[in-house]
Amino acid sequence: MLQNLTGWHALIVLAIVVLIFGAAKLPALARSLGQSVRILKTEVGDASTEPAASVDDARVPHVRENSSSSSVLVPPSTS
Repeated sequence: MLQNLTGWHALIVLAIVVLIFGAAKLPALARSLGQSVRILKTEVGDASTEPAASVDDARVPHVRENSSSSSVLVPPSTS
């Protein structure tokens, strides 16, 4: 499907993106996209290095604060 795309197609897509977002907003758009990819990579790396920690966290009761400022243990929700 993507074998027939050429450099001209990329230029046309780039021109449409510039028309939609404007040239002034493209650096901010690229910066936020790069930051999102960086965050995704770190989260995926963290998840793959510590799989046992997420299993242990599911067994620990959650603490919910109430108005009297004392902690109440609440079982984890099933939903």
